[in-house]
Amino acid sequence: MPGTDLVRLRLALTAFFALDGFVFAGWVVRIPAIKEQTGASAGSLGLALLGVSAGAVITMTLTGRLCRRYGSHLVTVVCAVVLCLSVGLPPLTHSPLALGLVLLLFGAAYGGINVAFNSAAVDLVAALRRPIMPSFHAAFSLGGMIGAGLGALVAGSLSPTRHLWGLAAVGLLVTAVAGRALMRCAPLTPAGAGRTGTERAAPRRPDRRTRALVIVFGLIALCTAYGEGALADWGALHLEEDLGASPGAAAVGYSCFALAMTVGRLTGTAQLERLGRTRTLLAGGSTAVAGMLLGALAPSLWAALLGYAVTGLGLANLFPVAVERAGALAGPGGVATASTLGYGGMLLGPPAIGFMADWFSLPAALTSVAVLAAVATVIGFAARRADAG
Repeated sequence: MPGTDLVRLRLALTAFFALDGFVFAGWVVRIPAIKEQTGASAGSLGLALLGVSAGAVITMTLTGRLCRRYGSHLVTVVCAVVLCLSVGLPPLTHSPLALGLVLLLFGAAYGGINVAFNSAAVDLVAALRRPIMPSFHAAFSLGGMIGAGLGALVAGSLSPTRHLWGLAAVGLLVTAVAGRALMRCAPLTPAGAGRTGTERAAPRRPDRRTRALVIVFGLIALCTAYGEGALADWGALHLEEDLGASPGAAAVGYSCFALAMTVGRLTGTAQLERLGRTRTLLAGGSTAVAGMLLGALAPSLWAALLGYAVTGLGLANLFPVAVERAGALAGPGGVATASTLGYGGMLLGPPAIGFMADWFSLPAALTSVAVLAAVATVIGFAARRADAG
C-alpha cells in the first residue's frame, strides 16, 4: 500500500477512535437525566446499565470472526452506524426494562467497534513498523473529554433527546466521511495480500503457547482497565468524603487522571520507540503503583490530585500495548480476547471497590488499583522472554 494510503488509513482510524470516545462520553453524562425520565431506582438503573456491559462482552467474542470474514474496515463502519443510531434511543424509553434493551444494542455496537478498529490499528502498526497504537487510544481519550465537556455545557439547556440525537447526527456525519476514506483503503490483512506487500498474516489457529500469551496480555489489559473504572466511579467520592473537597474540586480529580492519561498516550509512541515494549510496561506499571498509593492515602487534596495524575500517566500505555501485542500474536481473535478481558476489568473495578470500601474503607479499597498495577508489571516482566517478538 502506498504511503499516502497508509496516512489516509491512520487518519480514518483516528477519527473512529475519537468518535467512539465522544459518543460514549456523551451518553454517560446524561445517565442522571435518563434515570429520572424512566423513574428507575438505583438498583433497577444498575440492572439496565448492565445491558451495555452484556451487549459489549457478547459482541466482542464474536467480532473477531466477523473481522476475519468481512474485514475489519467494513465491520468498523457498520458498528459505527449502529453506535450512532442507538445512542439516541435511551431518551425514547420510559421504563428500566426498555432502557436495558436499547442499551443492549448500544453495548453491542460499542463492543464491536472496539474490536474492529483495534484490529485494523494492529494491522497498520505492523505495516508502518512503528509503535503508534497509543496515538489511537489518545484520540479515544480526547474524544471522551470533548464529549463529556460538551455534555456538561448543554445539559442545562438541551433535553437528553435533543442532545443525544444531536450526537447521533454528528456521529453519522463523521462516519460518512471517515468511513468513505476507510473503505477506500486496501485491507492490511490476508484478504488484501495480493495488493500490497506490507501485510502481516496473523495465524488463523494460534497454538497453545500463542493463546496463553494472548491471555497474558489480556490480563494486563484487565488490570489497567480495572483502575480506569475504579477512578471514574469512586475517585471523586474519595476526595469529597475522605478529604473534605467540594463537589467541584472533587470532580477535578477524574479530570486530572483523564488529562494525564491522554498526555501519556500522545507521547506513547516516542516512549515505546525509546524504551521498548517491556520497559514501557514496567515503567508505566511502577508509576501507576506509586501514583495510586499517593492518590488513595495522601492526607491532603492537592497531594491526592497529584497522585491521580501520576496514576493516569502510568496506566496510559498499558492497555494499548497489551491489545496491540494480542492482535499481533493472534489477529482479530487476539484483539477480541484482550478487549473482552480488559472490558471485564473495567466492569469489575467499581463493584469490587464498593465491596472493599464496605469491609475496610474507601482509601484502602482504592489501593487495590495499585495492587493490580503491580500485578500487570510483574506479568509484563515475567512474559518478556516468552514474548520475544
